Amino acid sequence: MSTTNPCLQCGACCAHFRASFYWAETDDVTPGGVPVILTEQLTPWRRVMIGTNRPQPRCVALIGTIGIEVRCSIHPRRASICREFSPAWEAGLGNERCDQARAAWGLPPLGPHSWSTPDNDFPKAA
Repeated sequence: MSTTNPCLQCGACCAHFRASFYWAETDDVTPGGVPVILTEQLTPWRRVMIGTNRPQPRCVALIGTIGIEVRCSIHPRRASICREFSPAWEAGLGNERCDQARAAWGLPPLGPHSWSTPDNDFPKAA
């Protein structure tokens, strides 16, 4: 069975949560890191993706329409907080935060059927 990565049709997490991370993950400190131009200072030790630290967040790196088709414009260079976010059922486990973000956008929760195989080769969207 071939299935499209559901994250590439969702993007709700990128438009629901604040994406904050350690300041040294940015490319002004770490080559190949998160583009510093897409971040702003949150605290002396934390940076945040522009657009995610507001009442109605949406990451500046998110391209597309939530629930239809989206992608992260900096996917290979995304922050650790994005890399570590596991979509529900991707690895056979639910994720309450994924469900919460999807619900905020009127999307149904993902289920085990959302992924073609437990060891799929889909890239994680962030």
